[in-house]
Amino acid sequence: MNFVECQQALDAADQGHVLKFWEKLSAEEQKSLLEQITTLNFDDISRMASYLDDKGQAAVQADFAPAESVELTGDERLKAWERGEALLRDGKVGIILVAGGQGSRLGYDGPKGAYAIAPLTGATLFEIHAHKILALSERYGKPVPLYVMTSEGNDAATRQCFADNDNFDLPVEDVHFFVQGKWPALDPDGKIILEAPGRIFFSPDGHGGTLSALLNTGMIADMTSRSLSTLFYFQVDNPVVEIADPAFVGLHDLRNADISLKICEKRDPDEGLGVVVVRDGLHGMVEYTELSDAEKQRTDADGNLWLRYGSIAIHVFSLSFLEQEARADLPIHVAHKKVPMCDVDGKTVKPDEANAYKFEKFIFDVLPHANTVVNLVCAREDEFSPVKNAEGADSPASCRADMSAKFARWLEQVGVAVPRDGDGQPSVTIEIDPMFALGPEELRQRLPEEGIVIDDDLLLGASPCEV
Repeated sequence: MNFVECQQALDAADQGHVLKFWEKLSAEEQKSLLEQITTLNFDDISRMASYLDDKGQAAVQADFAPAESVELTGDERLKAWERGEALLRDGKVGIILVAGGQGSRLGYDGPKGAYAIAPLTGATLFEIHAHKILALSERYGKPVPLYVMTSEGNDAATRQCFADNDNFDLPVEDVHFFVQGKWPALDPDGKIILEAPGRIFFSPDGHGGTLSALLNTGMIADMTSRSLSTLFYFQVDNPVVEIADPAFVGLHDLRNADISLKICEKRDPDEGLGVVVVRDGLHGMVEYTELSDAEKQRTDADGNLWLRYGSIAIHVFSLSFLEQEARADLPIHVAHKKVPMCDVDGKTVKPDEANAYKFEKFIFDVLPHANTVVNLVCAREDEFSPVKNAEGADSPASCRADMSAKFARWLEQVGVAVPRDGDGQPSVTIEIDPMFALGPEELRQRLPEEGIVIDDDLLLGASPCEV
């Protein structure tokens, strides 16, 4: 849009103040501001402003109960695995990787996906995920396209990271990047906030924005053109995730589910995981911040937590449901935050107290719209070890230890003795590249027939194994 068109759109939305410093801006700043205005969705902004009456307070919700969970064993697991393998062999599966975060909390200046995490090689999160996808493609003989959601702040660096590493050996035509949407912050009167005379304050529109971003950037059109039916979704900070696990993908398909979730047992009542519930006959998610102490601590007749399982942001979507929800108006969540803004003279002021409202969409708000939801229980130690904190739980140190312990269990499952310390933990560090094996059965086929003896750190890489 040109200046006149932008001015008309702003005036119609009662947001004309966005141009109040226009005459003071350089030509380059004016161009940038027009580009920002062009990205605004005024219907969304109007809807956001309507939420301000509640000032971010959650509505009173009806009573809920834990959703039914599934544990796959025996013949049911075998059937699900075979169906999942058939989907992969038919080229029906794609991967959605949510990677919009920065590594700042880890002391790393760059996209979190570029953070080195492998216990011996220092392979990055991106490399580990890419090698799992490449291994799936080679195992089943069909492309497994990857759709990487970035943010405005890390998009260029993420693309450069992939380019510098030759896409981690993934075919260039099978790797697609798309940028997460963003929304302006609003003041208490519903007015768009300027953080500088020529710059609107924007923040990401939440992980729920993944869906609309997929639609708006043409990614869903690409999925449709490839005749995909099943999309595996996960977040970049979890290197032990079993990407497109055939049993999970297959179970989703066998049950004709709209969305399936992996859940694991919470390590304690206060762990920050949302729980899948049923409320008024519909599935939904209750965030840990919404639970009372009594609900967190409540136990069942067997002494287990009543809300025993937490969601770990590993999902499978049917493409038809994903597209439906990408076109839907998901609920908006409001947070009262400190936001830098221009004063009347155009000077940027950083407030000491919350002064504005940010808005997000959450991906789990699609749950009530689903006809069929599957909640598959998985073992935390095998599938969930996120890198979120610099130290302590969910840190690089804990994650590397979890990765090494997982690989140790694989080796023991195929008959290889792993030295352990007095606490039962591996006394050596072990790393297995996904291109060498994706699991214990593949590992059994790749190891020397005479077996191996481990008396030091062990790296099994894509090249001949180093023992």
